[in-house]
Amino acid sequence: DQTEGLRIKDHRQFAERLAQIHRESPVLTAAEQWHLRYLDALEFSMDGKFAAAEKPLQDVIDHSGNPMLAAKASALLMNNLAVTRRYEDAFKLAQQLTIDLPRIQDKTVRLQVLSYLSQTLNLAGQTDLAIKYAHMMEDTVPSITTSCYSRSKLVAALYNAKRLTSSSPELKQVIDTCETARQPIMATAMQLILGTLHLEEHQPAKTLSLLDRIAPGIRLNRYYPHTLSAQVQRAQAYEQLGKDEVARKAALAALAMASPDDVNDYLMDAYGVLYRVTKRHGNTASALAYYEHYVTQTKDSLDDAAAQALAYQTVQQQVLTRKLETEELGKQNSVLKLQRALDAKAAEASRLYITLLIILLAAIALWLFRTMRSQRRFKRMATCDGLTGILNHQHFIHEAGRVLHLLEKKLGHACLISIDLDHFKQVNDTYGHAMGDVVLKLAVAICQQHLRPSDLFGRLGGEEFGILL
Repeated sequence: DQTEGLRIKDHRQFAERLAQIHRESPVLTAAEQWHLRYLDALEFSMDGKFAAAEKPLQDVIDHSGNPMLAAKASALLMNNLAVTRRYEDAFKLAQQLTIDLPRIQDKTVRLQVLSYLSQTLNLAGQTDLAIKYAHMMEDTVPSITTSCYSRSKLVAALYNAKRLTSSSPELKQVIDTCETARQPIMATAMQLILGTLHLEEHQPAKTLSLLDRIAPGIRLNRYYPHTLSAQVQRAQAYEQLGKDEVARKAALAALAMASPDDVNDYLMDAYGVLYRVTKRHGNTASALAYYEHYVTQTKDSLDDAAAQALAYQTVQQQVLTRKLETEELGKQNSVLKLQRALDAKAAEASRLYITLLIILLAAIALWLFRTMRSQRRFKRMATCDGLTGILNHQHFIHEAGRVLHLLEKKLGHACLISIDLDHFKQVNDTYGHAMGDVVLKLAVAICQQHLRPSDLFGRLGGEEFGILL
């Protein structure tokens, strides 16, 4: 338990202590061996070796015979599945942990399960539920350390919901709390969110000052996501300050930290910096190469978001289906009991059975109708821009590629038009985002008057649109 307590407070010491246990090979009871197996999986997870962690975690869940240890292993496995983009499996585990939550009496285990639930549901875009579980964490074990964990999950959900600014009191409070609790990894994670907010608010000098202040701790903890995030933020800050060469070197340093096959928002931002810097300096070939990487990262990010939403909806539909099946089985059992009780009134029982059967068919038909309607609605959300109703960036790129491929086979011709609305930022700044939305809708409506049904029209982002004739 003492070793496990170091996992967030001091990752390096946690790894050293775990290696010492294996090196000295003490005589362990069966329960201690299962706990050690869980700690090994935890270390794999913190090092990013999620595939290596999966089997020991599943073994602990299936064979340890310890419900509390199995709950911790399930929570960690749920988090790993989400990180490795196996969202449907992750959300199924989240659903099961939510059901099991009232039976988890150990407050420390309950705290850990709530933490991972908040994190996973935040990843699924269910920020209100993530915030709810964060508040439940603080109520479970009131302490300065618990407050650090719970408030960090709360801030993460608020940030994901776009309800946070650099001056938000929740952000300063969680940083102070985690520093007081001597939880450097959590404090650094919150400070990096603050750095991102400074960049979004065009305050690069504040971001650089913050990064310089927390750099020694990042180097000491050697936590890969923090190292990569800090490096990319430096590149973005230098770019905003007009220091293109320093920004370029910082972005390249960030790429050097990552595996060539990695896909994440940090790398997307790094490639974006490199593309803009090289383009400004007239290096067209390099700019194009970086832009291709940027588009790939952006597309994967959009695909990932769609996969998260689809997996969450799929699990919810499966839960609803099981609930309906249970209800229908209950109805059928009631019918059978009624038939046995009313054997003497066969005719009346037959009419009752027919009536119940009609109700059953109607319920199934209603469920199928609602399921199909939900699927159609979600498909539209995944392919169309929510504001203008035209194709979103991801679907426009996909459809344009498909049409161009067909035209290539038929030796046909096509015309690609890129539209960027001038002075749109001035409209937003002067009249507000609501008027900006009206302008975008009006621009789309005007364009649609001159397009044929076979033409593709999509919003690439912000005030940028694409048309394929």
